[in-house]
Amino acid sequence: MVLTDILKRWQILQGKKAILCTGTDEHGMKIQRAASKAGSEPKPFCDKGAETFMNLASRAEVTHDHFVRTTDPDHREAVQYVWVWALKPGWQDSLKLTVTKYLLTQRGYIYSSRHEGWYSVSDETFYPQSAVHLILDPRTGRKIMTSVETGKEVEWTSESNYHFRLSAFKERLLEFYEQNPSFVVPASRMRDVIQAVSAGLEDLSVSRPVDRLTWGIRVPDDDTQTIYVWLDALINYITKAGYPWTPGQESAEGWPADCHVIGKDIVRFHCIYWPAFLLALDIAPPKQILTHAHWTLGRQKMAKSTGNVVNPFFALDRFGVDIMRFYLAHDGGISDDAGYDNEYIIERYKKLLQGGLGNLTSRVLRGKKWNVQRAVKRAEVPQESGSKDFSHLDGFMIQQNQLKALPDQVREQFVNLNPGGALKAIMSMISTTNKFMQYSSPWALTKSKAIADQENVDDIIFSCAEAIRICAILLQPYMPGTMHRLLDMLGVAEGRRSFEFAKFRADFEYGVSKVELGNGHEGVLFPPLT
Repeated sequence: MVLTDILKRWQILQGKKAILCTGTDEHGMKIQRAASKAGSEPKPFCDKGAETFMNLASRAEVTHDHFVRTTDPDHREAVQYVWVWALKPGWQDSLKLTVTKYLLTQRGYIYSSRHEGWYSVSDETFYPQSAVHLILDPRTGRKIMTSVETGKEVEWTSESNYHFRLSAFKERLLEFYEQNPSFVVPASRMRDVIQAVSAGLEDLSVSRPVDRLTWGIRVPDDDTQTIYVWLDALINYITKAGYPWTPGQESAEGWPADCHVIGKDIVRFHCIYWPAFLLALDIAPPKQILTHAHWTLGRQKMAKSTGNVVNPFFALDRFGVDIMRFYLAHDGGISDDAGYDNEYIIERYKKLLQGGLGNLTSRVLRGKKWNVQRAVKRAEVPQESGSKDFSHLDGFMIQQNQLKALPDQVREQFVNLNPGGALKAIMSMISTTNKFMQYSSPWALTKSKAIADQENVDDIIFSCAEAIRICAILLQPYMPGTMHRLLDMLGVAEGRRSFEFAKFRADFEYGVSKVELGNGHEGVLFPPLT
């Protein structure tokens, strides 16, 4: 959720409208069994889970516009609409709906058949024989069949249900991937998807018998079948885009989505099944799907089943929202898994935030021998070179050239769906500026009465203040609360905090703090951890 929120806030920073949808998938065998094990009916069990995730989103300051629950009435209606138009000719007449293009049955995409195979309740999917193997469960000593891909236990199932002709979409999917080479990010997973589809696709079971799965959306014209949880869940992406649409209004509420953000373990469902469903309905797939790696704990994958997890509420309480958002964005893996450790959080905080940005901010804004506003105002008026001392020219050029290039570097990283790369570029700028200030030593120059030295002090302070201002603007998607305070400390006007002002010499109206700067640890941007 945090990664997606950063992407949304970046769009808003650029002055664009952005809508973030998140939520909970609440149907399927896994939920049905978990509720039974907890001694609860499925709906109250799901209510409790949804409340937890909504609270977590709020605590992490995720600015979602929609929290979609697949038990919501509008989502149920959208799923049933898809199914009605997908299965039975004549149903559109009985529902008195205008005939539209969503007639999959007439194209022969769905049929009824008997299905046998290995089913994973945890993954909510069937696996072919080639994708499962026999292992010895180290926890129980039992011999069990598991998915090679996920390691989850599978069980043999034989049943009659409905199938979607996924095999018919091999060429259309490959053509779509060729036309949209950045559809899946990173590129390594795009190659995996292409390879999987090129090897051939099996038709997909899209319902389960009611005598096995009661918790779900029933097939509208067949009470003996429950709609497959992934078909159900994936429809949520278009539910809040206004689906089913009035003809001509398909894009009115933002579809196709610019980006889905998912974990690498559900690539097949989102990058193969989902675009196939949409192509079958003549609906454009999302523009891109960002697939991130997993967090590990003690070099082991986090999993509720083993208890190898972190309580996010405890972490937020201990370190604070913005520190956790920073850490997750900085260390979180896109291509490769990342190791979660409290020591890493503390290390990043002390080195990058407290010792980096916090130290630079205190040095510049709390300096007693210079005036930030004076330095900013003086920089607005070009100065005559005259007898000015240029001994610091090399340092200026290195720092200012990096600063001038930073906004475009950050934008490029976001275009490539790499917020972590953008964050590292920003923090590199902070590091360079700290080194520049140390090298330039304005505190030493203040001892001189020479006019050139006084001018040099203002030049140094302005260049450092500009780095803080620009970095604070660019860091707003990551640490919104802390950066709001930092921009207040700089005295930056509310209307000058967007991306268009994240440029060198783009603002000469700051320098007087809107808040108390304090002394010592009091009022510092990043105080010592307790």
